[in-house]
Formats: sequence, structure tokens, C-alpha cells
Amino acid sequence: MKVTEAAQRYHDKMFPGYESKFLETDLEFIERFDNFAFDEVVNQDDLDDRTRMMAILSVLIGCQGIDEFSAMLPAALNFGVTPVEAKEIVYQSVPYLGIGRVFPYLHAVNEILVSQGIELPLPSQATTTTENRLEAGILAQVDIFGESMRDFWQSGPEESRHINRWLADNCFGDYYTRKGLDYKQREMITFCFLLAQGGCEPQLTSHAAANMRLGNDKLFLIKVISQCLPFIGYPRSLNALRCVNEAAAKSE
Repeated sequence: MKVTEAAQRYHDKMFPGYESKFLETDLEFIERFDNFAFDEVVNQDDLDDRTRMMAILSVLIGCQGIDEFSAMLPAALNFGVTPVEAKEIVYQSVPYLGIGRVFPYLHAVNEILVSQGIELPLPSQATTTTENRLEAGILAQVDIFGESMRDFWQSGPEESRHINRWLADNCFGDYYTRKGLDYKQREMITFCFLLAQGGCEPQLTSHAAANMRLGNDKLFLIKVISQCLPFIGYPRSLNALRCVNEAAAKSE
């Protein structure tokens, strides 16, 4: 078996002038992987390259694939993902994975952007202040999930109510309100963070429903799962598909 012409063209588009050392050490593997990931998978549907790369970067953070993230970020930039979007993907992952898992990605994205001659820091994307982040976060929750979220921040048992407040002012008020990505893009990458890390199926189902509410319909989410499958494997992809089907069934 040889690398197909379609897979080679896509690889060359991602990594101009680069030839993997695996072609010498692991030829049989790389032929199969490249033919699958960069021919069969990318030609399965009509998801555009930029969206595909945003999803791939997001699942690589979610599954803790730091080496592959560092390899794929330059390809994503070649396919039109902007430096601001790349940074926002990393920032958005913090409330869903925690700084303990995201810290290496802050370094990686900075190193790669600097290596490409991009001056840091990038222009500010913040739109909220300490004073208005709670109100703005509540509005973001309502816009994304619906009116039922308006008072969620002050609901629940008294001893844990502060966490629902943090969800509003921190997760949504600090991150979802930023420029650089819109709500549809932020919900798509959040869906990717959750599906890639596993063990978050209730939240994944909820965010699948939020995606659909914003216009990222069931077919779109299946395309996203499909394009990410080579990077996260079958078990988590199949779990994500089940969550999408459950969210779609509830919305009918």
C-alpha cells in the first residue's frame, strides 16, 4: 500500500515541504494512517478545512495530545485559523479542563506563534470587567441555553450555590464573552473538549443540545466527530455520537 495522491496533497497543504521521519521508521503505519486521516476521513463530508482544524486543535487539548497539538497548530494556521482564534481555543479550554491540563498548551501556542513571527501579546479580546462579568455571563448562558438559565446562578443548595455563580461569572462571563470566536464556534470547541476528555457525557449531551440550539445541527456535530476520530479513537467518538443522538431526540 502507498500513500494515496489525495492524502499526499492534503499532507503537503498542511505541512509544505515537510517529510515525516515515520516514512523511514514506520512506513506501513504512516501509509495506513495518512490514507485514512487525510484522504478517507477528510473526503467523507464537506466540513471546511478551517472548522476541521479548530475542532482538531480542541480535541487534542481535550485528550492531552500536546505533541500532536504542537504539530497540528502550524497546519491550522496554514488553513486559515487565525492567531487570535488559536489563542481563544486554548483560553476557552481552561474552564472545561482546568489550568493543570491546559498550562502546557499556553506555552505551546506562544512558542509556535513567536516562531512564525507573530508578535505577542495579541490584541485584547476581553469585553467584560469585574463589575459586569456576572451580568454578562448570565446573558451569555441565556443566549446559549435558553431562558431557564437566567436564575441558575443563584440556584441549588446554599453550600454549593457559589459554584453555579462561578459558572456564570467565570466560565461564561470571563470566557464566552470574549471576542475572537462567536457563540457557535465556542460551543463547537466546547463540545470537542468534552468529547475528547471522556467521562463528561451528561455535560456533553447538554452542550450538544446547546450547539443545536445555536444552529450547529446534528449533522454538523456528526461531521465534527468524524473529522476528530483519527485523533481521539473510536470509543470516545462513539460515546459522543450517542450523546448527540440523545440530545437530538430530546429536541424533537
